Amino acid sequence: MSPTVDDLRNEIRETVGRYERVESTAFTKEALAAICDAVDYDIDANRLPSKSQMRAGILWKIGIADEDDPESAGSAFRKAELEAVAAALRDDE
Repeated sequence: MSPTVDDLRNEIRETVGRYERVESTAFTKEALAAICDAVDYDIDANRLPSKSQMRAGILWKIGIADEDDPESAGSAFRKAELEAVAAALRDDE
């Protein structure tokens, strides 16, 4: 059985040193910043970019997107994107 979206989000959170969430919730800006750091996408930690910019950068760094365009990043990661992020983080361990 494949993991749920919540399972994937929690796996990603734990991999980047954030805490698991019991309730279903999207990534916070801080969690996205931690993922950016884990995939080597440079951001200004003093002034975090928008969530869409960070999502776009993450997808670009793991090879899912051709560029870090926030317009194409959507409002949340889709399940296939979460699977790709989780796999990329597993490969980095």
